[in-house]
Amino acid sequence: MKGTFWGEMLNRRSALIGFISCFCFSSTFLSGSIVAASPHDPLLGSARVVFQTNYGDIEFGFYPSVAPKTVEHIYKLVRLGGYNTNHFFRVEKGFVAQVADVASGRLAPMNEEQRREAEKTVIGEFSQVKHVRGILSMGRYEDPNSAASSFSMLLGDSPHLDGQYAIFGKVTKGDETLKALEELPTRREGIFVMPTERITILSSYYYDTEMESCEHERSIMKRRLAASAIEIERQRMKCFP
Repeated sequence: MKGTFWGEMLNRRSALIGFISCFCFSSTFLSGSIVAASPHDPLLGSARVVFQTNYGDIEFGFYPSVAPKTVEHIYKLVRLGGYNTNHFFRVEKGFVAQVADVASGRLAPMNEEQRREAEKTVIGEFSQVKHVRGILSMGRYEDPNSAASSFSMLLGDSPHLDGQYAIFGKVTKGDETLKALEELPTRREGIFVMPTERITILSSYYYDTEMESCEHERSIMKRRLAASAIEIERQRMKCFP
């Protein structure tokens, strides 16, 4: 009788563990890989990147449905650590904070894989998405297909850029950091307004929001399961001292 009862309890416990895993997988699968930030925004992917600067962190996400090739290229550079030790070479209040080209803006030397990716250019993926504060927009030369790894974070609405530069994502956290950058002293060099001191991207990391959510749910279920196991053991000791 004891063996049958506790065997059944262990089977239920194993089934619950299986349910936790299946629930997380199903939630991720059914929710898809992109979410809408608002009814008027493009679909924002679940991947997030965080730039850790000497003035605070900036987190951003991607628009894979708007600029798939650009997103793939920039995200690969992030995963390779390409933006680590790079910097914001341009900060113009109310306009843009622009990240330097990886090939020339880093302090640390690049390995061969980083260099190959950094030297690639991306076809101009221009869209109807508007240049408003927080948008990520690729830098380029006159050639519309010359975008490489430099991009801007918009610090204000700039409709004159619409349709001319490839938008590929937006800032999701860290507007306070952007505001801090806007207040730094600057100097003008030609057409550029540049900070008088280096704004370094000390390091970067990336994560997936769907996986983070799943791990949180799994953690809660595990805690509940552990509490249930303790209660089962307490009841067992009462029934079979």
